[in-house]
Amino acid sequence: MFNLSGKINKNRINIEKFIYKLDNISYMLDKKDIKIISVLKENSRLSIRDIAKKTELRPSTVHDRIVRLAHDKVIEKFTVKLNNKAVDEGLVGFMFVTTKKDLDDNFFKNSHIKECFGITGEFDLFLKLKFKDIYEFNNFVLSLRKNKDITKTLTMIATVDVKEEI
Repeated sequence: MFNLSGKINKNRINIEKFIYKLDNISYMLDKKDIKIISVLKENSRLSIRDIAKKTELRPSTVHDRIVRLAHDKVIEKFTVKLNNKAVDEGLVGFMFVTTKKDLDDNFFKNSHIKECFGITGEFDLFLKLKFKDIYEFNNFVLSLRKNKDITKTLTMIATVDVKEEI
C-alpha cells in the first residue's frame, strides 16, 4: 500500500515524503530515495558514481541508501528486461481464471506463467503468460483443461507491446 503526504502550495502539490508499507512496517522514502529509485528503474546497471551524478547526491550517500533500501526489502531485486522475441517468448497472453479451491504451488511454477494476481470480481486469478508461439500456447491450454480445480478461464492474446515494464 502506498500513501502520499504533502503540502498544497498555490494549486501545486509538493510531495515531501513517500510512505511504503510492507508487512505492517512503514518505510519513509524521502526525496533522495525516490530520486535513486527512479534512476535505478531506468537502468539498474549504472555505477554508484553515475547514479550520484544523475541524482546530484554524493556517491557514499547513494551507496548507503541503496544498501538500506535492499536490506529493508523496498528494492526486492536487481534484474533485466528481456526482449521477448529474442528469448522465444514473443507470444504474450493474459488469462482470467476461476477456481474451485486454491491451486497447488506447482501450478505457479510453470515457466509460462510470468505474473499472477489474485483479483476481485467474477474471476479469482489474473495471469500474464509468455510463449514461443501459438502451438506452445495451445499445449498450455490443453494441459490446463486437465486441472479439475480450474472451472473457468478467459484468455486474451496481446497483438502489440505498447508498454511493458519489469
